[in-house]
Amino acid sequence: MYMNIKAKVIDEIGLSRIITRFAHEIIERNKGSVNLTLMGMRTRGEFLAKRIHQKIKEIEQVEIPLAILDVTLYRDDFRKRLKQPEVSVSNITFDINEKNIVLIDDVLYTGRTVRSAMSAIMDLGRPGSIQLCVLVDRGHRELPISADFVGKNIPTSINEEVKVKLIEIDGEDAVYLVEEKQKD
Repeated sequence: MYMNIKAKVIDEIGLSRIITRFAHEIIERNKGSVNLTLMGMRTRGEFLAKRIHQKIKEIEQVEIPLAILDVTLYRDDFRKRLKQPEVSVSNITFDINEKNIVLIDDVLYTGRTVRSAMSAIMDLGRPGSIQLCVLVDRGHRELPISADFVGKNIPTSINEEVKVKLIEIDGEDAVYLVEEKQKD
């Protein structure tokens, strides 16, 4: 089995525009940056959150709280997607009660990781709201979860995947639609 690249669906310029759009939409939806908190889901959601955080800082001239959610999947979940992800919250040094939390991830798929992340957030307090921001929504939801902010909707077949590459990890900013293929 190997992954065949079907299409490059977002390039470096497109990703930069999406980050800028996210920052403006988040500020607009929350009527400014007061009570606003960003939480990035490790690993790629963390870097997207840092970029959005920086863009909001440039626009609003204020530093808002930023935290990272570390989502570690059980091995079975990674292969079979049967068990729930384990979630730990790191670097939260602020009160989340009544805060408008924007949870940021790279790809929304089944919704199970997001559900677990929301449970972890609720264990820390009672936020005013939890909003979801994803770079790509690829469909195939197993839970009734939808994103408030979406960079791009990319409907996929069951044998297709969305691969997000970020400069901080992968050396490039791009999103690819890939398909699993059998080796000949």
